[in-house]
Amino acid sequence: MHFLEFEKPIAEIEGKIAELRHLSEVAGTSITDEILKLQSKASKDLKTTYKNLNPWQKTLVARHPDRPHFLDYANSIFTEFIILSGDRGFSDDKAILGGLARFKGRTVMIIGQEKGHDTETRLRHNFGMARPEGYRKAQRLMKMADHFGIPVITFVDTAGAYPGVGAEERGQSEAIARSIETCLSIRVPLISIIIGEGGSGGAIAISSANKILMLEHSIFSVISPEGCASILWRDGDKSKSAAESLKLTAQDLKELGLIDEIIQEPIGGAHRNNKEAFKKVSDKIDKNLKELIKTEGGQLRARRREKFLAMGRIENKNLTE
Repeated sequence: MHFLEFEKPIAEIEGKIAELRHLSEVAGTSITDEILKLQSKASKDLKTTYKNLNPWQKTLVARHPDRPHFLDYANSIFTEFIILSGDRGFSDDKAILGGLARFKGRTVMIIGQEKGHDTETRLRHNFGMARPEGYRKAQRLMKMADHFGIPVITFVDTAGAYPGVGAEERGQSEAIARSIETCLSIRVPLISIIIGEGGSGGAIAISSANKILMLEHSIFSVISPEGCASILWRDGDKSKSAAESLKLTAQDLKELGLIDEIIQEPIGGAHRNNKEAFKKVSDKIDKNLKELIKTEGGQLRARRREKFLAMGRIENKNLTE
């Protein structure tokens, strides 16, 4: 397992546990008590560490290379997943994937940003950074779901939309804006889950939903801490300060009323226990979907629009001109 910088003390303990196990196998002696004591200490330290993560540390966890991505959730939570490709205009973007699937017997449309797990898949999926055709594909799939009355579930995990020249030439900002417009226009339930990084307009493009859920150690921000530091301070070393100021954690965003629910992760993060993370996400989707499907389509759309229009609105009856 890949250990983050702040996990070094835990890594050392787990390393000692591995050495003792190897020694026990080679020497044929039982040192179970010592191993159990170290395991207990490692578990306690892990729980304490992850209970007190600062925003920068949460950013690192959200980007953890072993963290489950969209396809992991799609293949574990859903069945009969059929990928639908292409934007019917230019090409098929591999950073955003989507298609029809079954969730507890119900047909749903799932759309998500896929980062990939190794060099080959990361390059194939462009590290989860979509080009305009990716957002136009998302629009097509959302409109298809709306036409057939199928709920939409999106999974957000991107550092942001791809900033390349070709993407800008093909209308990146317009594609993102149209995708947000589509999110706010469809009349079917729309649930979005931030499973890792929720970066900039690239994330908002598919997360303007009735219900926005965030994994406990994920982040959601208008810009990355590094990008913010380079603009405001012209100093990449200020990334930690930027993370504090951006209020990008699930806890901050819940307090600000910008997301609806926080999904608790297994101790040590979703990457330490994928199965438990999948179950918790599945349970939350099930709960929210059952609530939303009871609401008429026009009301779903109206409430979704009002929800986002209300964000940042200041109301104070005591204010005078």
